[in-house]
Amino acid sequence: MRIALAQLNYKIGAFTENVEKMVSAIREAKQHHADLVVFSELSVCGYPPLDLLENKSFIDRGTAAVGDITKETDGIAVIIGLPTLNTQKTGKNLFNSALFIADGEIRCECHKSLLPTYDIFDEYRYFQPADKVAPVQYKGKKIAITICEDLWFQQPLLTNFGKHKIYTSDPMKMLGAESCDLIINIAASPFAYNHEAIKTEILRANAGKYKTPIVYVNQVGAHTELIFDGGSRVLDADGRNVLRLKSFIEELAYFDTDKPVVSHQNSEPSDTDRIHRIHDALILGIHDYFRKMRFSKAVLGLSGGIDSAVTLVLAKEALGRENVRVLLMPSQYSSDHSVSDAIKLAENLGVRYDTLPIKDIFNQFLDDLGELFRGTHPDIAEENIQARIRGTLLMAISNKFGNLLLNTSNKSEVAVGYGTLYGDMNGGISVLGDVYKTDVYKLARYINRENEVIPEHTLVKPPSAELRPDQKDSDSLPDYDLLDQVLYQYIERRMSGDEIIAAGFEEGMVWKTLSMVNSNEYKRFQTPPILRVSSKAFGFGRRMPLVAKYF
Repeated sequence: MRIALAQLNYKIGAFTENVEKMVSAIREAKQHHADLVVFSELSVCGYPPLDLLENKSFIDRGTAAVGDITKETDGIAVIIGLPTLNTQKTGKNLFNSALFIADGEIRCECHKSLLPTYDIFDEYRYFQPADKVAPVQYKGKKIAITICEDLWFQQPLLTNFGKHKIYTSDPMKMLGAESCDLIINIAASPFAYNHEAIKTEILRANAGKYKTPIVYVNQVGAHTELIFDGGSRVLDADGRNVLRLKSFIEELAYFDTDKPVVSHQNSEPSDTDRIHRIHDALILGIHDYFRKMRFSKAVLGLSGGIDSAVTLVLAKEALGRENVRVLLMPSQYSSDHSVSDAIKLAENLGVRYDTLPIKDIFNQFLDDLGELFRGTHPDIAEENIQARIRGTLLMAISNKFGNLLLNTSNKSEVAVGYGTLYGDMNGGISVLGDVYKTDVYKLARYINRENEVIPEHTLVKPPSAELRPDQKDSDSLPDYDLLDQVLYQYIERRMSGDEIIAAGFEEGMVWKTLSMVNSNEYKRFQTPPILRVSSKAFGFGRRMPLVAKYF
């Protein structure tokens, strides 16, 4: 059997556009003599549709779209994903389904059994799990059709409570008893830089356990915070990769089940590979957010610091230099090097830059507030005024010319609240909000791997917000090398303060850091959407109460 793996980029709710894309792939697959085309999870409507699933018209449009796809299946079969109605009088209204369509008719409707309800996933909010599973017969092959998480029964959920399995039934155990010839898994598996090794092991383990080849088809593209890297593949019965599609791009590839292939293993990614993948993921995230939101132009504040520099390079790669402009907004506290570094970077990239000094505007604020501030000393209030002036100027450009503002805050700053609401925390999308400061520097080095794009001085000078004389981030925060390690243990690994201290970190620094994280939840609640590249990003995958007292 010749199988086409359709790794495509969908748009949530764009039924006509999605179906046109799928029909085009079916027609191309026919030209390449494919017997079966496999699309990803909820491909008809896009993933994740969230509360759109509560609108009957949304479900009806998906059902209607199936008819357009079915018309194209003369002489070929397809597997598509969409929400379908639960006709029983009990349970949730919908199933997350895979439809097997061949020769103009729906042959089988397979429902997802394991519904994830952790981190970014909340599928049990909408879907009823399957109460039974069965293979599909086609072209002399017995095929087990599974949907994403259905292969993840064996995953251990690592928490402070220890490792344990999160599901009570295993659909693959039931399908495995049927002695299937092939396992097909349609997926919508989001990117995280440390997810590839886990995914690879899950797929290998299932192929090896059931001694059955696996065809895994994942979607590609970005939907707001979530970035999907594709990485669709075929594994043989021993769990070895025999076909691997590229990451972060659309691709239609073919696999013949009856032809011998040369197996090859992918090595585990090095730290350079990790940074490379984060780099490519962020570019895709920016590109798709703009394209799917129908924006074309971006603006950001270029300070001469590392965060805005990396954000600008990524935006230029995603949108084109002609679609990005920057504002330089120096104050009396800005160093000459910061201004010259910013200008040099803008000129290196060929993007438009304008300089709007804020000294006079800031002084006018101080004059107007002079009576109210009488008897006080300059502090964070004056610092935040500068950040908010810059935010206002950037939003003026955004409103006047339609350039979407890119937020440049990194994960370390977002975690500890080192930012100003309605100032440098402004933006339509946060590019680096899931990238720790130490990794921002690695991204900059990766960008400069062949030639100096970001000025070297930007990479070596001590980081500073430059909101008061001789200010440095280290005045308020631990060194980022230490801070990021503590933040990673607390946020990604969910370790307690006592556990982090026991791991060798200084007690005072740990409790200060955790206090800053916990007390700034209200700020993060008001930040723009953050492009997710880690296993635990700020946003709807990390739900914390705003009003709480807990360590």
